[in-house]
Amino acid sequence: MGRLKGKAVLAQSGGPTAVINASAYGVISTAMKHPDTFEGLYGALNGILGVLREELYDLGKEDPAELELLKCSPSSALGSCRHKLKGLDTDRADYERILEVFKAHNIRYFFYIGGNDSMDTAAKLGELARRIDYEMIIVGVPKTIDNDLAYTDHCPGYGSVAKFNATSVMEAGRDTEAMYTHDTTTVHEVMGRNAGWIAAATGLARRTPEDAPHLILLPEVPFETEKFVADVRQSLKDYKRCFVACGEGIKTPEGKYIAEAGGAFAADSFGHTQLGGAGDAVRAIIESQIGVKCRTNRAGTAQRNAMHFASKTDAHEAEMVGAAAVEAALTGVSGKMITLERTGTGSGYRCTTGLVELQKAANGEKPVPPEFINRQRNGVTDAFRDYAFPLIAGEAPVQIGSDGLPVYARLAKHMIPKKTGRQYDV
Repeated sequence: MGRLKGKAVLAQSGGPTAVINASAYGVISTAMKHPDTFEGLYGALNGILGVLREELYDLGKEDPAELELLKCSPSSALGSCRHKLKGLDTDRADYERILEVFKAHNIRYFFYIGGNDSMDTAAKLGELARRIDYEMIIVGVPKTIDNDLAYTDHCPGYGSVAKFNATSVMEAGRDTEAMYTHDTTTVHEVMGRNAGWIAAATGLARRTPEDAPHLILLPEVPFETEKFVADVRQSLKDYKRCFVACGEGIKTPEGKYIAEAGGAFAADSFGHTQLGGAGDAVRAIIESQIGVKCRTNRAGTAQRNAMHFASKTDAHEAEMVGAAAVEAALTGVSGKMITLERTGTGSGYRCTTGLVELQKAANGEKPVPPEFINRQRNGVTDAFRDYAFPLIAGEAPVQIGSDGLPVYARLAKHMIPKKTGRQYDV
C-alpha cells in the first residue's frame, strides 16, 4: 500500500501506565512533521469507545506546551477504556460503525496504543477494511505493565512499574527489618494476572541475602501451601523475618486463583477475572499456620502510574515506539505492531524497533521463562537481573511546580463536529 493522504486517529486503551503518554507524544510529534500526509490528527476520547461514539477531538489545536508535557505525564491523557470488540462476524455492527466514522472524517490512519486485546481489535478492523476495500493504514503501539506481549523483548510501561515496585520492596523491607520483633512478616502484593514479570522485578531489590524480598510468588509457579510455609519458616530461621513479594495472579496447583474465596469473582469487559486479595490470602496462611504477625502492602493503581520515579529508559523507549509507528505508516506498513528488539546486555544494552503482525501480537502471551526462575522456584536468577536492570535505568525527568509537586499535562480536547448524523449506543 502506498502513501495515503487523510486524517489520522490516535487512541489509548487498557490500564494506564507511567509512560503511555510518552508513546502518544511520539505519535503526535512525528505525525505533525508530515502535514502533507496527515491532513489532521484526532484523539479518540476513551479509546475505541470514542470512535464508536464519534467523540473525537483535534490534537492540532492543543497547546504545544501541554503536548510536550505528555512526555512526563502519567496515566492516559487521551482517555482510555476497557471495551473489547468481539469477533468480526458476531460484532460486525461495531466494526462497521468504526469504519462509518472513519469514512465520514476521511480518516486513513489509525494508531492504537494498547495490549493484546487492543491489537486484536486493530487486526479485525484492518481485516474488515480490506474486505470492503477501504484504504487505510493501521499500526499498533505496544503498552502493558504486565510485560506479557509476545514477539517483543519487553513492553513500554514495564520498566517503570518494575523500578517502582523494586524500590517499594527495598524500602518496605527495611521497615520489616527494623520492626521484626513486632511485625515479623510482610506480604507485598503486585499486579500481574497470569504473568509474573512485575513480581519478578521485586527481586532486583535483593542485593544481599538478607535484603527483601526473601520469597517471590509468581503466577507461573503453582502455589503449594506446605512448601510455602516451609520457605517462610526457613526465612524466619535465617533472618528472623520474612518479606514476601506476591503476584496477584498466583494459583493453586489445580489452577484456581488463590484470591478467589469460595466463588467466581466478577469479570471485566474483557472477560478477565477481577483479582485482588492474593496478599491477604497469603497473610492468612502465615498467621494461621506459623503464628506470627504479618502485614500486607498493596500499591494498587499507584504502581502503574508512578511517573515521579519512572525509568528514563522506559520513557525514552515509549516515545520511540510511538514515533516508529508513524514512520512505519509513512512507508505503507499496515496491520503490524511495533516491537522492541534488544541488542547487547549490561552496559552494552541497546534497543531498536521492529514489526510483528497484529494478529500474532494479539494471540500471544509471554510468561516468565524457566531460566529466569530460581531452582527453589521462589525467586529469580541472575539471568533475569541481567534482563531487567537495563529497563529500570535512569530517572525520567519530571517538571516540578512552585508548590513542590509534579506538573502533568491536561489536554483541552477541542471536540470536532460529528458527521455521521446518528447516535450509536455502545
